[in-house]
Amino acid sequence: MRVCKSYTFDHGIRGFKLGWSLAGPPLMTVYCYIFDQIMIDTGQSHMERQVLAIARESQVKQVFLTHHHEDHSGNGAMIQKHLGTEVFGHSLTREKLKTPYKILPYQKYVWGRTMPLAVTPFPGPEEPDFLGSGTMETSLGKMIALHTPGHAKDHVAYFLPEKGVVFSGDLYLGDHIRYFRADEDMGAQISSLKKVLALDFETLLCSHNPRQTLGRKHIRNKLEFLENLYGNIILLWETGKTPKEIFRGLKLKEDYFTKYFCFGNVSMLNGVRSAIRYHEQYGD
Repeated sequence: MRVCKSYTFDHGIRGFKLGWSLAGPPLMTVYCYIFDQIMIDTGQSHMERQVLAIARESQVKQVFLTHHHEDHSGNGAMIQKHLGTEVFGHSLTREKLKTPYKILPYQKYVWGRTMPLAVTPFPGPEEPDFLGSGTMETSLGKMIALHTPGHAKDHVAYFLPEKGVVFSGDLYLGDHIRYFRADEDMGAQISSLKKVLALDFETLLCSHNPRQTLGRKHIRNKLEFLENLYGNIILLWETGKTPKEIFRGLKLKEDYFTKYFCFGNVSMLNGVRSAIRYHEQYGD
């Protein structure tokens, strides 16, 4: 089953909700966004034919990746090959996508294969950071790249200050989080959420859960959730509790279908471990 639904957001921004499964509804969907012949992320390679048609119809000339994960970069190589499109991203994204890289079986099933592609670092400093660096002009005004690591080291959010729009990739996802990837950094996510919360915006175009209104409120909600979770984890860690004892002590819930389907790479216990790793490294 393939899902490809089109949505229109303010300022003429279009979003395309993409999903695939062998049978029944897709386990997960992902959005790519288009404005001004610009595409933000490219969806999963399972949806290659649909995404390539969308890119052709929109005469996409530039692609901006929020990070290298296969549901965001999956069709970048094909768009680049067929349309000659330039693909931009963080310098770490360029390095990651320069050569083929392995993904777990569940990732290949849900999203599809990965393909290397040439990525151009976003115009500006090598490490896109806060306001005044990493900017590009578009029909909706300047677009600013903000390095927002945590979900991935190369994660970037794109901000349209004149329109109050943030393309947040996987920084937001939801007010409350039910599981974490094994390689996520909770402390870095908290810092990145604070960075985005300092911006003036209303529309939060998340790659999995877009919010047309009250975008800052939703970012604040997630920030408060993670700060409380992090603080409670560290309080128990400093009493000598193990990660599993902390998990039980905080009465956290595990999505066991997701955990076992993903071979343990995605779980709530990973969030406990992530907070401890950050605390042990930085002492925050």
